[in-house]
Amino acid sequence: MSISEPSGQIGVAILGSTGSVGHQTLDVIDCYPERFRVVALAARTPSELFRSQVAKYRPALAAVAEPFLDSLPPDVEVVAGKDALLLAALHPNVDVVVVATSGHAAIVPTMQAIERGKTIALANKETLVCAGEIIMLLAEKHGVQIRPVDSEHSAIWQALGPSPIEEVRNIVLTASGGPFRFTPASQLVSVTPEQALSHPTWRMGAKITIDSATLMNKGLEVIEAHWLFGIDYDRIEVVIHPESHIHSLVEFKDGSLIAQLGTADMRGPIQYALTYPERLSAPARRFDLVGAGSLHFEKPDEVRFPALRLAREAGTAGMTFPTVLSAADDEAVSAFLAGRIRFTEIPEVVARVLDLHEPEAIMSIEAIVAADHWARGAATTAISNF
Repeated sequence: MSISEPSGQIGVAILGSTGSVGHQTLDVIDCYPERFRVVALAARTPSELFRSQVAKYRPALAAVAEPFLDSLPPDVEVVAGKDALLLAALHPNVDVVVVATSGHAAIVPTMQAIERGKTIALANKETLVCAGEIIMLLAEKHGVQIRPVDSEHSAIWQALGPSPIEEVRNIVLTASGGPFRFTPASQLVSVTPEQALSHPTWRMGAKITIDSATLMNKGLEVIEAHWLFGIDYDRIEVVIHPESHIHSLVEFKDGSLIAQLGTADMRGPIQYALTYPERLSAPARRFDLVGAGSLHFEKPDEVRFPALRLAREAGTAGMTFPTVLSAADDEAVSAFLAGRIRFTEIPEVVARVLDLHEPEAIMSIEAIVAADHWARGAATTAISNF
């Protein structure tokens, strides 16, 4: 990676700077101002938080998807509109692009950033879920590192170390199990958005929190892991680990299990993605082994939480099925949060849309866009029928 900042600092673009991962990335950068320079900040709207970030970090570029008229500091270039994310990712002084947005909007900026040789710190699930086949080929072609920011994939990355994937028997993704591990199936139908948004371990955005409650989030992570590590689906396991101390494990062919443990704090994996291969002092509190107490593990219940099964089936089927899964889930979660469908109907919507889908091979981004558009329309129809 070439350092383009004249000071020798690493230039960083943060796509989704006002979200949870975005503002925690800025927390990490605050710890090492001599190492990092915020070159570009991008967000959906010019919120007060975004304006305060721009005022504090004085990036070369501030990018928002929605047009606005108010002025920002005169030394900051401002862009708005549909190409805002792309322009932030491709700024010539950016070395590392932190992809912290949710949804499909980051796929094209990530692809083009890879083509420009920029390192990718990836926290956006949809990029690999929908376009993993294209993204990983591009990264290999251009010699670009994709550094996972999700705690589970960062854990696998760290546990693997220099070992080739051929030496691995399985990778094991851990899941907290969400807030409804012990809720009787008969009561899941009456779960409210407020209850589903109360995650027992992590503090995240609304979409990912609901996906965690349905276990769809873990299903999407299975698809991501397949592409990130080049491993078959039948060698990717999911276990419920309610304490969330072990973020994931790698089982090697010789029977050894290597686990990565840490506090439930996203700043750890974010910092490792920014400073790799170095390990520096982190703002996250140290993990207390004695205070952690017992560790528990159990199999996920795919009958009560069918989203995990649906995601694995979509990933195994490939083609445009994962895109349809992701888009239909996005619409279903939005409908649940708006009170239009029940919690248990989220995976039902996804299943109905998947059953209707006629898949296509992913030869280009256009196939992904078309599948996404179709799935959202089909999900809207399915939602209206509940």
